Amino acid sequence: YARGNRNVIVIPVFISPCQIWSLNGTLIDLRSDYRRHMSGGNLTISGLDRDQDTGIYQCTASNKWGSLLSHRASLQFAYLENYKTQTVRSAVNVREGQGVVLLCGPPTHSGELTFAWIFNEYPYFVQQDTRRFISQETGSLYVAKVESSDVGNYTCVVNNTITREKVLSLPTPLVLRNDGVMGEYEPKIEVHFPDSIPAAKGSTVKLECFALGNPVPEISWRRTSGVPFPGKVKMRNSNAVLEIPNFQQEDTGTYECVAENSRGKNTARGRLSFHAKPHWLQTITDTALSIEENLFWECKASGKPKPSYSWLRNGETLTSETRVQMENGALTVSALNLSDAGLYQCVAENKHGVIYSSAELMVLASPPSFSRSALQAVLKALSGSQVSLDCQPQASPPASSLWKKGNELLQKSDRIALLPNGTLRIANVTKRDSASYTCIARNQFGSASTTGMLLVTEPTRITLRPTNMEIIVGESIVLPCQMACDPALDVSFSWAFNGQLIDFQRDGEHFERVGGTISGDLMIRSIQLSHGGKYVCHIDTDVESLSASAILVVKGPPGPPDKVSVEEITDSTAQLSWSPGRDNGSPITGYILQARTAFTVGWQAVDTVPEVVNGNLLTATVVGLNAWVEYQFRVVARNSVGVGEPSPPSIKTRTEDAMPDAAPTDVGGGGGTKSELVITWEELQNGEGFGYIVAFRPAGAAGTPWTRAAVSTPGASRHAFRNDSLLMPPFAPFDVKVAAFNDKGPGPFSSVATVFSAEEGRTEMSPDSCLCDVPVCVMFLSVGIVSVCLVAPGQPPVNVEWSMTGSLLTLHWDPVVATETESPVTGYMVLLKRQGYSDIDMVRTDKNNLELNLPASDNYLVQIKALTQGGEGVGSEPIHVHKSSEIPVLLPSRPHPSRGLI
Repeated sequence: YARGNRNVIVIPVFISPCQIWSLNGTLIDLRSDYRRHMSGGNLTISGLDRDQDTGIYQCTASNKWGSLLSHRASLQFAYLENYKTQTVRSAVNVREGQGVVLLCGPPTHSGELTFAWIFNEYPYFVQQDTRRFISQETGSLYVAKVESSDVGNYTCVVNNTITREKVLSLPTPLVLRNDGVMGEYEPKIEVHFPDSIPAAKGSTVKLECFALGNPVPEISWRRTSGVPFPGKVKMRNSNAVLEIPNFQQEDTGTYECVAENSRGKNTARGRLSFHAKPHWLQTITDTALSIEENLFWECKASGKPKPSYSWLRNGETLTSETRVQMENGALTVSALNLSDAGLYQCVAENKHGVIYSSAELMVLASPPSFSRSALQAVLKALSGSQVSLDCQPQASPPASSLWKKGNELLQKSDRIALLPNGTLRIANVTKRDSASYTCIARNQFGSASTTGMLLVTEPTRITLRPTNMEIIVGESIVLPCQMACDPALDVSFSWAFNGQLIDFQRDGEHFERVGGTISGDLMIRSIQLSHGGKYVCHIDTDVESLSASAILVVKGPPGPPDKVSVEEITDSTAQLSWSPGRDNGSPITGYILQARTAFTVGWQAVDTVPEVVNGNLLTATVVGLNAWVEYQFRVVARNSVGVGEPSPPSIKTRTEDAMPDAAPTDVGGGGGTKSELVITWEELQNGEGFGYIVAFRPAGAAGTPWTRAAVSTPGASRHAFRNDSLLMPPFAPFDVKVAAFNDKGPGPFSSVATVFSAEEGRTEMSPDSCLCDVPVCVMFLSVGIVSVCLVAPGQPPVNVEWSMTGSLLTLHWDPVVATETESPVTGYMVLLKRQGYSDIDMVRTDKNNLELNLPASDNYLVQIKALTQGGEGVGSEPIHVHKSSEIPVLLPSRPHPSRGLI
């Protein structure tokens, strides 16, 4: 819309710059029209005139290929004229309680209007409510039930929403009659919508409904289908207006307005139908056809109402004639000529809009040409095969063709076919068909030819093909692939492994093609397990392809077993299970079980039950294990090729403890410092509470008691007996033996070995010079014309403290210090006597503290003695350990005369 007071308007164009504009189908002569001019294709109009400039504008753009018509542009003028000169409007006489309609009667106008009513004088406007309604369709004022307060003058206000112009009608007086009051009556609908309402997609639909009645009727809405209104639907003006924004297909249906009061009800119905502007479903595309061919184009569009179709060529409307037919969006043009070339437009239109689809039609006219489709210079064909020679020149219209063999014109026969598209087909070719062939093509614009040589060859034969083989890992082989072929053919060889072409550059470490031009042998070096599979030799010539295949089985030692686990373990056996690895082309014949500990060098084979573990077994029992030793196990598989890789090791597992059943070995010793006897042995371990008992006496003194010492350190393999206070002859021989013990008990002693004391001895003394008045026993050690007096300390361990936490007993005491005449303290002996039992347990320690695990719910007597080369010292006062008491106790420090537990 253009406002009536605008002076200039510019109509833009959205195609290539226009050369021609039309108004309502008539060309605008821009040369003689001073108000209209064109710039960059846009049309500018100055001094707008409603009578001259209203209408539909279109432009035409042209180039050497043709012309196109633009979309339509509608130019309308919005205006609102004044009410014509008129006399005063007649008064409207009504009874109180009666309904009334005051007509607005808007003047001549263009553009959307809105209406309001002034009551008596400005600015008092009629307020709409359940009793009063102003229709925006007619402009009339509706009063459902007149009251005395309604008496007065009413003026209709008409507003143009585009020009914003406003005009007022003459006042209409409303007067009450004096012949009584109107009684009650049922609703009478005065404002209602049509029976059928078309609604455009996306538009806002407003339905008005208002009724006169006494009492004032109530307005309600519903859909006759019973489907509730969606949330977007609004009720306005006390339900007199139903508003549906963004109208869609699902909003269609019959809508009903119900006006109801106590005297009855009335209804009005109307059906909303869905309308939409056209939308393309199928468009036309650029097409090139030869002269005398037929054109068929079809365009399809959706829309409601259903669109109608028309066609334009170079901006001009097409009409049906003998060669041109149009029906339902389809265009057919028969026997095209050069004048049919141009730009075409399919136009789909309904009352809501119009759309265009454009395409170019090129009509071709040219002599034959083989510039892009010449025959192959030499065509090789296998004897006995079928050969096709194509004759497809570029020509408009299509050319007719004929064939020559040499200079001889070819005719159709039982082996020779001349197809309609110009192709020459020769079946079951032989050497006699080898020759030059020429295709000659002609149309009304000229002729052209193309020539090629047909060479018929003999079949290729594979003379030596690969065969299935079995081979051992690491070996090398040659797979043969040799052939005989026609010398005129070019031959190429290739190999595929398991369906993948072998890349000889990338995989040259293992694969190489050997044999020259007539042989495609494949050499495989240092074969791996991954090289097992299917090998195919491909032979390709100009006319055929052949292939030969073979299966290569690569055998190797078995792969490593897996999931080795210890199912059950004792002090000397372990039951193992495992899962098998790959057999690598040769069945697994047996398994070897291995073990290692912290005391072995590497992995060692172990004895099993069964003695021979065959390849069908996945479990076996290892025997001959040492007690209380942490083991790891692994399994190795073997087959006819060899022994494979070992399995991953099992988790570390310790055998159960047992009473030592073997004596320490390699008992020996010697050396050391002054007054020392050093004893050594090979370390053992087989249970909790593990230690060693070391016994010694002068060599040859068969009747002399053994001096014993307990070594409670499990990892010990050496004990040094020392006594600085006594004279021990240097390099004196001693008989020594060693046994192991643990919580289960002691084991056997080792064989007696002879060990010499340190070479530098103590001062010589006679037996008479020994301090025999000390309150401890005295040991004499005689070596040869010399005697050493060994004196035990006279003081017991004092300040003994103990505590009990759970089953852990912790002891601590002050160290015993020997006098100059006593043998030095080399350690301590802790004696334990369980209440109610006669056995006494002894534990030796080099320190002045000790931790012991004691069985639960028992009471103990504990005594501590110092150890020297002169024997055991005075014992501490016996300690009473009650498991129910865990309070540390400080024992008296006085000596105790007893040498043992009482």
